[in-house]
Amino acid sequence: MGISITQLVIILLIVIVLFGTKRLKNIGADLGGAIKGFKAAVKEGSEEEPALSEKDDDVIEGNTVSKEKDKA
Repeated sequence: MGISITQLVIILLIVIVLFGTKRLKNIGADLGGAIKGFKAAVKEGSEEEPALSEKDDDVIEGNTVSKEKDKA
């Protein structure tokens, strides 16, 4: 049911004929650079924002007032 090796070779040959080896090399380098940049951005983003449990400055303490009390 899967793709056989001969089918993969035929597809590879067609791609090489259409794009050429030089262009495929450039596409591979661009794709690798994009993946590297994405990984760096994800790593940078996770270092900047700590988990919610680590943020103590966002907790607001105080009394609550019910509006129903004012209507009675």
